[in-house]
Formats: sequence, structure tokens, C-alpha cells
Amino acid sequence: MKQAALACYSLLTWCAQPLLRRKLRHRAVAEPGYAHAVAERFGHYGPAVPPPVPLAGTPPPEPWVWIHAVSLGETRAAAILLAQLRALRPGMRLLLTHGTATGRAEGAKLLQPGDVQVWQPWDTPGAVARFLRRFRPAVGILMETEVWPNLVAGCRREGMPLVLANARLSEKSLRQAQRLAPLARPAYAGLAAVWAQTEDDARRLRSLGAPVRGVLGNLKFDVVPDAPLLAQGRAWRQQAGRPVVMLASSREGEEAMWLENIKQKQPPAQSGQAQAAINSIANSVRWLIVPRHPQRFDEVQQLLEGAGLSVSRRSRWASGPDAAEAADATDAADVWLGDSLGEMALYYGLADVALLGGSFAPLGGQNLIEAAACGCPVVLGPHTFNFAEAAELACAAGAADRVDDLAQGMARAVALAHDAASLALARERARRFAAAHRGAAQATAQAVLALVAPSGAVRA
Repeated sequence: MKQAALACYSLLTWCAQPLLRRKLRHRAVAEPGYAHAVAERFGHYGPAVPPPVPLAGTPPPEPWVWIHAVSLGETRAAAILLAQLRALRPGMRLLLTHGTATGRAEGAKLLQPGDVQVWQPWDTPGAVARFLRRFRPAVGILMETEVWPNLVAGCRREGMPLVLANARLSEKSLRQAQRLAPLARPAYAGLAAVWAQTEDDARRLRSLGAPVRGVLGNLKFDVVPDAPLLAQGRAWRQQAGRPVVMLASSREGEEAMWLENIKQKQPPAQSGQAQAAINSIANSVRWLIVPRHPQRFDEVQQLLEGAGLSVSRRSRWASGPDAAEAADATDAADVWLGDSLGEMALYYGLADVALLGGSFAPLGGQNLIEAAACGCPVVLGPHTFNFAEAAELACAAGAADRVDDLAQGMARAVALAHDAASLALARERARRFAAAHRGAAQATAQAVLALVAPSGAVRA
């Protein structure tokens, strides 16, 4: 039954290759990174990728430590783990793979001489086999959720340990996996080790047959915010003239929800007065919106401007948002739009309070840990199933506050931003919450390297 399911799945993924190529071409229109090195996704590597064996007469290089981080969030978690791996094993060579253009762009910052970055192989037996033959990693580390049936099966055939680090599995994902049990159970059971973020994640993973070796916590608690970015954001906040409230990592539909709530708060106006009424939203706080996905930056700007709001984009700031507005000879913008990657520390420094994107629409929420590490209190919506335990712990620690909907969240965030004493206490609680849960990175790195002998050979 299981072999039949894998064979059927393999046939489907093989037949889907033309569809994947079409999808990549379509996405490359908005994100050119998807057009880069497409052949790598099918296990074919050009001359820019080093050969699998060293030149004659040269000592064998360190074996690859392979990390797969599908997208932006996983790549940032991988960066934390990678720092510990390099500290414990100086000279290690990194093989870094991704599935998304944003993940690959972020991952490029992690490379050192001798490292290689390629796309994740499409999950056909052929592409997986070509990938493994080319690189022959000593160990493979999948970040958080990425478990693919043929990838796991191929690693087992090659005798290469494949592990799942910083592992999480929501109840929704568990139900989906159970519906595909003939594929999912062998895939999870075929992993060499799994280290879960929480006890609940461990329980769900074990129910699928995963070999959970421990609950080590969330790597993202070990993040160290970029100090210059954080300081720059705080300096700009001091210049803002009024409190700053951010809609952080917003997802599709949430900006429209925010806009609808803003309109409802305006007094009735005649058509000639509508523009002035809408523009009055900046009187109480400064609003900063940072969309989760970069391909939506222009879309969000068009949505806001279509409603009569003026927008100032981070990409046009040189010495700060107010300076950009002065240079354009315009009045202060109604909304600041965070349209840059890798600057969340700046945005959390700029904001007094953050509304957590993905939690007001039923999308599971985004990571709140970086906000806490930056000392920025967070207001959560009802949908945080992707980070359920972190959200509960943050609320219990006073680093976050949960509300029923975005209207309630906006009111709560604005009230907190104007309450100096409560805001100072919430900031301190956020920092303490982040500091109290550190340590997962070192424990995970030690567990991974315990599977690899000093020579690079896999331990028995």
C-alpha cells in the first residue's frame, strides 16, 4: 500500500513538471528570482556549482552540511542555527537550498567562501537522486515543516541522515497529513531525528511516526536583533512627533480590513469633505504597514491610495520618513509603507506597538519572537495556530495581548501607544520574555553534529 502510494505520487510529481515550469515563469514576472537557475530544481547544475570531487592531488574538502530553508522565515531561523554550527565546526561547508525567491535572496547573505546555494530539487525520484549524487551531504537539515516523500526516501537509500529541526506541526497540518497517511507516515518515520519546538508539536509529530529526539524550543528566540537597524528605528520614532503603530507582516486581506476600520472611525462627511476626513487618521498615531510578501508592496500602495490616503515608502527614505516627505514638498503622509526586506528590526524599533499580521485573517499568524526581542509589544488576533505556544507564552508574560478582531486590536494598540507607563512595562516584559526562552540553537547544533563523525562520515 505504501509503495503503491509513493509510486503514484512520484508519477504525479513527474507529470506536474511542465506545470511547475509554467508557474515559475508566471511568478518571475513579479519576482525575477524565480527565473534564476530553473534547471537546478530538476537536479541539473551548471558550471557555477562546484564539481562533486576535488582536483587530483588536493586534500578532500569538508563534506557538505545541507540546510533546506524553504522561504524567508525558515531562512532566518536557519541563520541562527548556522551560526552555532559554524562555531562548533569551524571550516564546515554549507549547502543551502530554498523553494522561494525571497528565501534564496535572504540565504545569499549567509554564504561564505566554499559554500553553495541551489534550489530545492523538485520531489521526483530522478531530481532527488541527481541532487544527492552531486553533493553527497554528510547530513541534511530540514527547517520547521518541509518533509517531502521522495526526498526522505532518497536520503534513506543513500544512507544519509535527514533531520527535521525547529519542527512544528499545527492541528490543521496534522489533519491534512492524516488524510494522506500512506505518504505522510513513511515520510515522517523515515527521518533520522526530529527536534520539536514544543511538547504539543512533539505529540503531533509522534502520532505520524516521526522519531522525535527532544523538545528543544524555538530557534527564533535566539535571534539577536540587528543593533544598528534597531537604533535607527528608535531614533526615527523619537522624531515622529506622535506614537507609531505598525501592522506587521500583514497578509492578503488584512490591509483592506484595516482600511475598512479606519473609514468606520471617520465622522460622516459630504463628498467634498471626504478627503479631509480620511486624512485625519494621522492625528492620533502614525500608521506603519509592513506587508509580509514583497510582491504585494505595490498592490498595498495602490489599495491605500485608492482610498484617498497618501503613502510614504521606506525605499524612498534617506534620513527618515519625515525627511522624505519634506524632500517631496508634501504634507506628512497618512501611512508609512515598509517596502524593504531584512529590516524588521528597524520597523520594530520604529513602532511603539505592533499588530501581528496573519492573526486577524485565518492564516495562523506570523512570528512574534523578533518583535519581543526588539522590545516591541504585540497585539494578536484570534488566529495564531502556526505559533500557538509562543503566542500563549507571550500573552502570559505580558509581552502580547490577544483580541477578538482587528477593530479591537487597533483600539487596544492605539490606547497602549498613548499610555506611557503601561507601554514602558510592556516593552520590558517583551524583552524578558524573549530572553527567557533562549538556548535552542546551541542544543540543536550539538544534536545535528552528533550525527556526523569528525571526518565527515556518518556515525553508526
